[in-house]
Amino acid sequence: MSRKAMTGNGAVALALKQVEPDVMSAYPITPQTEIAQNYAQYVADGAAKTEYIAVESEHSAMSAAIGAAAAGARTITATSSQGFALMWEMLFIAASLRLPITMPVITRALSGPINIHCDHSDSMGGRDCGWVQLYGEDAQEGYDNAIQAFRIAEHMDVRLPVMTMIDGFIISGAIGPLDVLDDDKVKQFVGPYEPVHPLLDIENPVTVGAFDSLGGWYFEHKVTQNMAMARAMDVIEEVGREFGELTGRFYSHFKTHRIEDAEIVLVAIGSAAGNVKTMVDRLRTEGKKVGLLKVRTFRPFPHRQIAQALAGAKVIGVMDRSDSFGAQGGPLFTEIRSAMFEAETRPQIYNFIYGLGGRDLFPKDIEAAAAVLEKAAGGEKVAQTRHYLNVREVSPDGQA
Repeated sequence: MSRKAMTGNGAVALALKQVEPDVMSAYPITPQTEIAQNYAQYVADGAAKTEYIAVESEHSAMSAAIGAAAAGARTITATSSQGFALMWEMLFIAASLRLPITMPVITRALSGPINIHCDHSDSMGGRDCGWVQLYGEDAQEGYDNAIQAFRIAEHMDVRLPVMTMIDGFIISGAIGPLDVLDDDKVKQFVGPYEPVHPLLDIENPVTVGAFDSLGGWYFEHKVTQNMAMARAMDVIEEVGREFGELTGRFYSHFKTHRIEDAEIVLVAIGSAAGNVKTMVDRLRTEGKKVGLLKVRTFRPFPHRQIAQALAGAKVIGVMDRSDSFGAQGGPLFTEIRSAMFEAETRPQIYNFIYGLGGRDLFPKDIEAAAAVLEKAAGGEKVAQTRHYLNVREVSPDGQA
């Protein structure tokens, strides 16, 4: 193992190169471009023996990935934001065909108005398309998740595509330390690819993408997808333990920080978890019993494990980097509140929307969230469930 200085995108591209899949189909889009560019350079330099397909759009990138994976190739792609939205149709097809494609998603706001900076509206918008979703806090987790994704996707109990997220610009373009495994260790951990029912196996022909309506088995196929997603829960933890035995960096569905005696727990996902952890430690010096739960696995959502971990909290503050228009809160909030519904001592739960379109999250913003939660823990009534952090004043008629 060696330590390098590398951007988040560079770390993810390196992980993919070390696995050396058969096919990569990709189209550049900010802030994911560096992954596609770096991997193309690896191929051009002979460092990766991969068939690189430079397509004309992200819809084509996922279409080509589906064709390659169905033919029996270990296949990857990568995307962000509008590119993610453009391949929307094909995301469902990849999952329904049970193709173990892996795809880093560098999270970015969706237009409009036009915005190229970070939030989670792209990946959270695809939360129900049938892909496993893993979020990373930093470049190291982006690298580690990209490697583990192959094992999870290709496991015979799963056979579902996996997307791994890091935050656009905040992590993707920032240079930081990265502990890198040797190439042979990565290949040994991931193992050889074993295709299931490949189209190119002409001795055992199969139908792919059949018409499944008018009395067909569409409903049952959806049920089996959900069954595979449920089985992925154990597989994700199993792969995370094995990766920890190899690297010393163990992974599960989430990590906690100082929640054992916490009355107030903040729940975060992605790079903001590091900011929250720092503020939890600062608030602890002021005698406030605050903790953090950082979510890694968003699909399948580990509702039972999270409910158990949060059972001792009086008040929970869920931080979302995307909003759900017309819903009672952001995507992470609604999952957490649903998970806690059957808790014996049901805590109060509040939502804090932050960072949309790349808006900064400052220590004072986290302190403000903690102050709201502290009031609720002390018995004061908090009228609003959803709160916006570091937002400019908006007029009563909703005009910015």
